Amino acid sequence: MDFEKRSDVRASHAAAGTTEDTWRIGNAEMASRFFLGTGLFPNPFVQNEAIAVSGAEVLTFAIRRVDLESAEDDSILQHLEPGKFRFLPNTSGSRTAEEAVRIARLARASGLSDWIKVEISADERTLLPDPIETLRATEILVKEGFTVLPYISDDPVICRKLEEAGAAAIMPGGAPIGTGLGILNPYNIGLIVEEANVPVIVDAGLGTASDAALAMELGAAAILMNTPVAKAQDPVGMALAMKLAIEGGRLAYLSGRMGKKRYASASSGFDALKVK
Repeated sequence: MDFEKRSDVRASHAAAGTTEDTWRIGNAEMASRFFLGTGLFPNPFVQNEAIAVSGAEVLTFAIRRVDLESAEDDSILQHLEPGKFRFLPNTSGSRTAEEAVRIARLARASGLSDWIKVEISADERTLLPDPIETLRATEILVKEGFTVLPYISDDPVICRKLEEAGAAAIMPGGAPIGTGLGILNPYNIGLIVEEANVPVIVDAGLGTASDAALAMELGAAAILMNTPVAKAQDPVGMALAMKLAIEGGRLAYLSGRMGKKRYASASSGFDALKVK
């Protein structure tokens, strides 16, 4: 983003007294850059409190956890205010493109959403995404009119191929799902952001607020997480911490950080003074 654009966004922030700036996936315009999962919370009350303070507009859940024959009455969804959120169901548990496509079709037919997070794991121990099957599923679902957001490893090459296949956003993991290890390869995430022409949403492996801030400082458009919030000792407090970190990291990215130097330089400018 050029200096003039950054300045315009900062000016709007100052005028509105907020760090929000809108962004888009397909035809959907959003203010929040925080996608939140709905699993693993200790109870529905804590879940809803965490969602409320997070400011999230998009909620994600595994389709396998929803009763598709009566989705509107499902226990996962019945505690949420109708029409307030956009749902991003995911194909967690899939092992092949065909299985992910079948699950996505069932979810759309049940009226849940035409947005789908393609998640196909190749290994039960690491749950790392299968790049070949993910690409195949993305190609099929894009042709069928889905808004496809594939979860994938932080590989710039496969991310580019997914974008070329029509993915509406790219969702590289910072680390394996649920590990809380943070962003293991910031260079790759930055490279993916630099090359992408669609939003990059860092998904999986984050553990705390500093991880979310770093992802946003690298230029990510948004963050998707579940475990770091739901499994925190205080999920509601962590949801708020993540929201603030995302906003702070985004504003830092827009503002442009100082260049790194190998040696010190005095901020007072005393090193430039001549002593007589």
